Amino acid sequence: MLNEAKPRWTRRKDARPQELLSAALALFVEHGFAATRLDEVARRAGVSKGTLYLYFENKEELFKAVIRATIVPNIEQSEQLMSSFKGSTAELFREVIGRWCEQINTANMAGICKLMFAEASNFPELAQFYHTEVIARNEQMLIKLLQRGVDEGEFRELDLTVMPKIITAPIVMFMLWCNSFNACESHPVVFADYVDSYLSTMLTGLMKNK
Repeated sequence: MLNEAKPRWTRRKDARPQELLSAALALFVEHGFAATRLDEVARRAGVSKGTLYLYFENKEELFKAVIRATIVPNIEQSEQLMSSFKGSTAELFREVIGRWCEQINTANMAGICKLMFAEASNFPELAQFYHTEVIARNEQMLIKLLQRGVDEGEFRELDLTVMPKIITAPIVMFMLWCNSFNACESHPVVFADYVDSYLSTMLTGLMKNK
């Protein structure tokens, strides 16, 4: 009697959450939070909807997991860099903001940011979650960075209650612009050129006159 043929491979159980997160990220970016359906996420990930519920209770929890898996690690990397960096604060500022600009300019990261601006008012719980996990944490990191510069005599005295937003707003706005209107420009600005000019301008304003 011939043995029954076995499948050539089986998907590891521990791979499923990552597959679900990848599928959810793509669909959230494509359709927004409200229009994304869990059965569509499961189908794109190649699992049943029942399997999805083994890992995520609902769409809100799935979205939170996507944020924790994609954006929060970037903040953690910058926090680790700040704790070990030995150079000047101006150099650290260029490194931290440069990395953040590279990350936010990817299609998925830009898409999530655009989604939050568009849908935050309709989903206040998710907006609060995003503010706590991403915005507030990022602002606290920037406050520490700026305070380092002030303490070491590199940066002038700053109003740290407003500076994090002054620093982040031009990058976020340009990212949104690139995703919305760049196609309409006859000579669109290159993101890297914008970032270089932004960093130079910002540091000129931050540095203490000597």
